[in-house]
Amino acid sequence: MSSNAYQVLEQRFARMGALNEAAGMLHWDMAAVMPEGGHGARAEQLAILNVIAHEMLTAPETADLLENAQGAGLDSWQAANLNEMRRLYVHATALSPAFVEAMTRARAACEKVWRTARPAGDFKAVQGKLQAVLDLAREAAAAKAEKLGLSPYEALMDEYEPGARVAEITPIFDAYAAFLPEFLGRVLEHQKAKGAPVLPQGPFPIATQKALGEKLMGIIGFDFNHGRLDTSAHPFCGGTPDDVRITTRYDESSFADALMGVIHETGHALYERGLPADWRRQPVGQARGMALHESQSLLIEMQAARSVDFCRFLSPLLQETYPGNAAAFHPENLFRLYTQVNPGFIRVNADEVTYPAHVILRYRLEQALISGDLSLDDLPGAWNDGMKQLLGLTVANDREGCLQDIHWFEGLFGYFPCYSLGAMNAAQLFAAAIAAEPGIPAAIGRGDFKPLLAWLRQNVHGLGSSLTTAEIVTRATGRPLDADLFRRHLTQRYLGTA
Repeated sequence: MSSNAYQVLEQRFARMGALNEAAGMLHWDMAAVMPEGGHGARAEQLAILNVIAHEMLTAPETADLLENAQGAGLDSWQAANLNEMRRLYVHATALSPAFVEAMTRARAACEKVWRTARPAGDFKAVQGKLQAVLDLAREAAAAKAEKLGLSPYEALMDEYEPGARVAEITPIFDAYAAFLPEFLGRVLEHQKAKGAPVLPQGPFPIATQKALGEKLMGIIGFDFNHGRLDTSAHPFCGGTPDDVRITTRYDESSFADALMGVIHETGHALYERGLPADWRRQPVGQARGMALHESQSLLIEMQAARSVDFCRFLSPLLQETYPGNAAAFHPENLFRLYTQVNPGFIRVNADEVTYPAHVILRYRLEQALISGDLSLDDLPGAWNDGMKQLLGLTVANDREGCLQDIHWFEGLFGYFPCYSLGAMNAAQLFAAAIAAEPGIPAAIGRGDFKPLLAWLRQNVHGLGSSLTTAEIVTRATGRPLDADLFRRHLTQRYLGTA
């Protein structure tokens, strides 16, 4: 009975997987190319698709099948798949179909208003819609917490990074917040002693930026037969493993932000494309979690594409693309530009040293929002106080403050800690890859990412969700996540000492 029940479950989850993929493509279209007049219809489509998938997952027959599929005769991948099915079932049954529909509609309505409120810096314009999303997020958190035996915030985090716990994350983040002020001061003094790097002179036409971005995507390993690059208000990677959609945003006065955004999202795309093809649309064939997903984007962007080796490769391409900037695009100057530490307001443009501070701020604020200790009336002020405390910056407007990220306006509470956990995992995984394959840096210097990608395919991508994040990292690097390795990496890169 158990084997037959398991096979029926696989068929059921394959259908749900196809529905979720369709919803993902509709969401990409909404963010990238959909005309504004289509928003109402799109919200309706997404709500119906999400409810249908939710009803399939929470149906009584699913519970019966999960109870009867006890694992006897299953191989290790099937057993892991069954465990993931049960995890998803527990999360889903905490919420009713009516709730899923209401949340989908609230998210779509809030995101629509955010798209105009953000450039205007008008938090009040979107606050009411965000309140509706926050109220529903709190309701979901409480319901899932009861099912999972976790705190409400941990129950939300568990959606994005299974097993993530505040007791483990908070000490890591607090230690970094304590480490940052003195280290940042040393880095800024170190940079000052070297003098300012030469800045490239624009303008940098958007069409030229996009062409260069697509060229580098192909060099890194992106398959344009299975994906594409577009523009959106907030860069992201979406679609499906067989049709990966990434987006960026452009500024004609600066090419670097869009270029690094493209490289970052390409890292996400490579992970999606490298997931085990034999397990498409099965839970075990999905990405393990967002901390590991962010590790793959940050490994490609921060570890590989900002390295001395890659700057040597990139230098002639940039000089050819943007003539008249030979001094700015000299490899040594380029490396200085890409590793320039400059505390700023915008997370997605932040340097490697100050980026975790942006995440720590959001981590603290969203815990307070979910617990009810912080109201939306007080969010802009609390945000600005946090930026002053962590980075010494005075926020001039909400566009540079609490409106800058799309996550909360899409209801993605509990996601943010994955970014800095990902950065720490990225440093550890990249070091392990080089230890295993010492030729990787030289290959990157030739524009050859194949050795690095082959190592990632074997040690991360191809494992899907067959293991936990901790198991994947330990297996690949020989130890669990060690935040000291990240600080050591920063010290070596930005001060030249271990």
